[in-house]
Amino acid sequence: MKYQCLMIDDDVTIAETTAEYFNIFDIKTAYVTSYDDAVGFLEDNQVSLLLLDINLGDRSGFELCKQIRAEYDMPILFISARTSDDDVLTALNIGGDDYIKKPYTLNILLAKVKAILKRYERSAEAAKAVSAKAVYGEGVSSSREIAIREGLILDTGAHKLIRDGEVVPLKAMEYKMLAYLLANRGRVVTKDEFLKNVWGDEFIGEGTLAVHIRHIREKTEENPNSPCIVKTVWGVGYIIEDGQDT
Repeated sequence: MKYQCLMIDDDVTIAETTAEYFNIFDIKTAYVTSYDDAVGFLEDNQVSLLLLDINLGDRSGFELCKQIRAEYDMPILFISARTSDDDVLTALNIGGDDYIKKPYTLNILLAKVKAILKRYERSAEAAKAVSAKAVYGEGVSSSREIAIREGLILDTGAHKLIRDGEVVPLKAMEYKMLAYLLANRGRVVTKDEFLKNVWGDEFIGEGTLAVHIRHIREKTEENPNSPCIVKTVWGVGYIIEDGQDT
């Protein structure tokens, strides 16, 4: 089943009240009150956006965020009574897209969620319709196979990464980011450019971007912790260098 929003909060009253309010305004919302229930719900349903508390009984929303980020691309908004800068930075660095402090006003939260959903859903539709031209831009070859390094090929026709003759699964956004980097080989792709031209949504945070880069490295690099293919240009963005070879 499809839901626009999932509220994950161990305070039943807050979770239920927020979900009920959102549903009144036609934002199809469900709620769960535990880590395990959230994991199970996401396995059985499609969700566009998460509202996630940090404290989930004896489990952590930070831990849940990292698990979700490994499998899903939707925006994650942390909602918590914890107000320290360390908590905010941790939330954003592990893939959270925003941090909303409790207590919050329901109508303001609803307006924020509606705006994010509108951008997210527009971006998702664009992703479905993406073509080689949309990914690569004007004047770039639409060759089916692009050599990344010896034994590593991106098949742009089948949207597959082939490593030493075996297919390595890529999520849709991982493919688009890798293809865009290869199409702009030899040039630094800034974070803002990624958000505008690949994600189509400037709301997505740098934490989400970094998580996807890490996943790409895990699938392309011999040593993801010391990348030789997708390199970071600190404070600017990422680059695959011309003629680089590992």
